[in-house]
Amino acid sequence: MTSDFSGFSNQQLQESQLPSIDAIEFTDISPIHIKWTRILSGIWSLFFPTLLLVVFLLPEDFLPYKVNNILMFVFSILSVMFLLSFVYQWFAEPMKAYALREQDLSYKSGLFFRKVITQPIARIQHVELKRGPLDRRFELAKLQVFSAGGAMHTFEIPGLELKNAQSIRQFILSHKGGSNDG
Repeated sequence: MTSDFSGFSNQQLQESQLPSIDAIEFTDISPIHIKWTRILSGIWSLFFPTLLLVVFLLPEDFLPYKVNNILMFVFSILSVMFLLSFVYQWFAEPMKAYALREQDLSYKSGLFFRKVITQPIARIQHVELKRGPLDRRFELAKLQVFSAGGAMHTFEIPGLELKNAQSIRQFILSHKGGSNDG
């Protein structure tokens, strides 16, 4: 039995023929999302230094000496970790952006280790909108994109304005043939 492959082509591409990632016009996530992420990260970064201060100000005989030293050490380490996390979030959140094109959806993120994820729309199995309390308050949403072969989402785009997230979701679903999953 022979197959007819007329019209099939699989030509070698040269590097100069490849599309440039720089050609994608990314859209930044919502400034409101960036602001609230920074505020929440700042609150968490102050939590452990506050506990450290409380332990430091306790009377000497309130806790056994070893327990007091252990708590001071643990809260010091946690304070530094959360402070570094806050500084990282401050600079990393504005780096997040997305791009919706006719055939694919891309998301970029990262401060030190930058990544760009591009998912062909035809390979998207499922799209979900997620909204926490702050998202609902500020009319924001997270868009989770699922592809075949995994139980976890392929990627999540945070900080989208709700109407925009709904429009992107609807575009993907209608582009896939009207499947209404998610």
